[in-house]
Amino acid sequence: MATASTIYTGELRTSSTHIKSGNTLVTDAPTDNHGKGETFSPTDLVATALGACMLTVMGIWARTADIDLTDTQIETTKVMGNNPRRVSEIHINFQFPTSLQLTEAQQTKLKEVALNCPVAKSLSADLKQVVTFSW
Repeated sequence: MATASTIYTGELRTSSTHIKSGNTLVTDAPTDNHGKGETFSPTDLVATALGACMLTVMGIWARTADIDLTDTQIETTKVMGNNPRRVSEIHINFQFPTSLQLTEAQQTKLKEVALNCPVAKSLSADLKQVVTFSW
């Protein structure tokens, strides 16, 4: 079964529907590539997916360890490269709530889980992933 259905709606935009839930999202070409930049570009979604995947698998592990990661935030920065045009770097900065008290072993495990998330392992080895954790 398909995961999503996407249609080109014109003006360098697409609309994608998640088959199982019916949720939709729209993409727009970025301003540096002829678009209006009014919503996520496809490459923004790649970068965002990396951070979201890391946070999700961390949440899965944390739940089994009875750790609540609620309010943990990430800031994602995408760096584009040329020749060919591509995402060349993704910077993910984690900020954990100051109230969250983690042992060194828990921090190490959360880092390991994040860095081995499915999206991280699916991206090209040429794509530089820079990940920082602020506890």
